[in-house]
Amino acid sequence: MPGRGEVREEKVARVATLADGILTRPITALVGVRGVPASALQTMRRGLRDRKHPIVVAPNSAIRHALERASAKRASLKPLLDRVEDQTALLSAEGNPFSLHYELTRTRTPTPARGGEIAPRDIVVPSGATSFKPGPIVGELQHAGFPAAIEKGKVVLKKDTTIVHAGQTISHEVAGLLTRLEILPLEVGLTLRAVVDGDTYYPPEVLAVDLDAKRADLTRAVRAGLVLAVEIGYTTPASVRMILTKAHRRALGLAIAAGYPTKETIAPLFAQAIREAAAVGRLTGP
Repeated sequence: MPGRGEVREEKVARVATLADGILTRPITALVGVRGVPASALQTMRRGLRDRKHPIVVAPNSAIRHALERASAKRASLKPLLDRVEDQTALLSAEGNPFSLHYELTRTRTPTPARGGEIAPRDIVVPSGATSFKPGPIVGELQHAGFPAAIEKGKVVLKKDTTIVHAGQTISHEVAGLLTRLEILPLEVGLTLRAVVDGDTYYPPEVLAVDLDAKRADLTRAVRAGLVLAVEIGYTTPASVRMILTKAHRRALGLAIAAGYPTKETIAPLFAQAIREAAAVGRLTGP
């Protein structure tokens, strides 16, 4: 068996390796792995490693020592020390911290409650018919706070109900009924606790940006800006073709209205003259 000195040397070497890994990439993130099954965690780690985002699960003490050692060279890492809690992994990456947050969010999947968990958000049970047959289940639902009743031979929930509020403990009774209703109120997956990108510290609430919504907002803004540029005649690479098309269309309309003949207006001018002559002929005819 290895002696205490050998064990200590291994721990020191591990901390040094973690610290070196932190300093080799601009992004350092703390990731919560609580509740993630071992098999799922291994799959997630492989996927992140393939995208050059290696994630290391280590004891919190080793992560703290590594951060302390690395923060001597990069002071911006110090705030991460307050986020080392519960079951933690260390992730080093390159790129965009917002994209990293989005990537980790996609690892999270709905999972049933077993009872005893803290609700991360309000758990709302929608109204409507259930798959239950009339019987003792109605009393069980009512006892747990579900607005259950029997209508036309079916067990129904009379109205939308917040059965557990955010921050409250999910009871075993409620958890069992939610599972039977096929409501999965929890999520399992990696949770981004905090990120340092270079000299900038990002708490998780700053990184929780709906990228799809932001892209849609940007698209709408670009479209509105293009319409405005065309309207006021402000030329840019994107607007110049539309401005010229609009000017050409207006010039053509003005030339036709003024009876000014050009290669482009002669045909519509003749057509207009023929129509007007026919109209006059009908007025002066027998």
